[in-house]
Amino acid sequence: MYQGDDFGIRSATHPATGRQRGGPPWVRLAMAALIGAALGRYVLPAWFAAPPSEASPRSVAPRGELWDSEKATIALFERVSPSVVYVSPIARVRPLFSPNPIEVERGTGSGFVWDKQGHIITNVHVIREAIAARVTLHGGKRYDAKLVGYVAEKDIAVLSIDAPSDDLHPVSIGTSRDLKVGQSVFAIGNPFGLDSTLTTGIISALDRSIASVVGRTIEGVIQTDAAINPGNSGGPLLDSAGRLIGVNTAILSSSGSSAGIGFAVPVDVVNRVVPQIIAHGRVERPGLGVNLVPDALARQLDINGVILYRVAPDSAAGRAGLQGVRELRNGNFELGDVILKVGDTPVTSQDALLNTLERYEVGEEVELTVLRDSKQRSVKVQLQAVEAQ
Repeated sequence: MYQGDDFGIRSATHPATGRQRGGPPWVRLAMAALIGAALGRYVLPAWFAAPPSEASPRSVAPRGELWDSEKATIALFERVSPSVVYVSPIARVRPLFSPNPIEVERGTGSGFVWDKQGHIITNVHVIREAIAARVTLHGGKRYDAKLVGYVAEKDIAVLSIDAPSDDLHPVSIGTSRDLKVGQSVFAIGNPFGLDSTLTTGIISALDRSIASVVGRTIEGVIQTDAAINPGNSGGPLLDSAGRLIGVNTAILSSSGSSAGIGFAVPVDVVNRVVPQIIAHGRVERPGLGVNLVPDALARQLDINGVILYRVAPDSAAGRAGLQGVRELRNGNFELGDVILKVGDTPVTSQDALLNTLERYEVGEEVELTVLRDSKQRSVKVQLQAVEAQ
């Protein structure tokens, strides 16, 4: 007799052997699939079948007005997206079994138009290992880019393209000094190579610190939960007025994709260093003109400050009478001055010293608290210009 109904294939018990015809259930399922493939259709249970009936598209419900917040976001994107560019770093690779290297685009990045002269801002780490780069404007036009200069300590690079001024739409510049946690922010970039992508969020925190590509700490960084992914680097972080408030530069993620923690270099830093790069190809910052002992060695010596290693006589520190490490006749070394404070700010590492000095201007006089021969003293130093990395 027949036993049940399995996907439209009936099985029966063999009258002589008593075995179920068709084998185990998985065999019958496989047979059903093969038969369905042969017939050019799936074999489905009978209850899937339905008598033919007439059907037509559903009527569209009236949308009504967009929310004001939606209209504002759309207007912001339409206004700012022409300022955002696609940066394609070019690397030289050697194909397998070929002695001749070729140039290929490797990786993706973002950037934005700084001015009508064709200066493009992006991250240093986007182009760090490239031999060249190409920039694609919002309308699709591509240009070979030249490297004007960079400051790796801030992860900011300036490129230049020879494009008609009518095709260049500089981004509006805002300020980062008055930002508030909870403000709405918008990021436009090319995550995973998907150009002109808009993500939104809020400022999650301010005054964060992240490591730059050369290991120096970037202070005052903006943290956001707007989705920042690989390819967003170098793109703009905007406020609700569509003004630049930061340059997206890093994410904190165990998977390599957005985990809701992204970081942007504040625009006040960008607006300070970019004009210097354009004018001089480099950035000068206020400094002492000294070499410093590595922090790790200072910790081994149980010194909670910054040890001066070499002090050039004609440097700002040398003119102020500061002393570096001294070599004794017996071959041993004697510590010189240890900087404990700049003004009222304690400095316990090289990063802390350099970042504190950046609050001042070249030529400005600062008061240092130094430790020499186990005694603290105050020394006034007129800061000199030193080149940033």
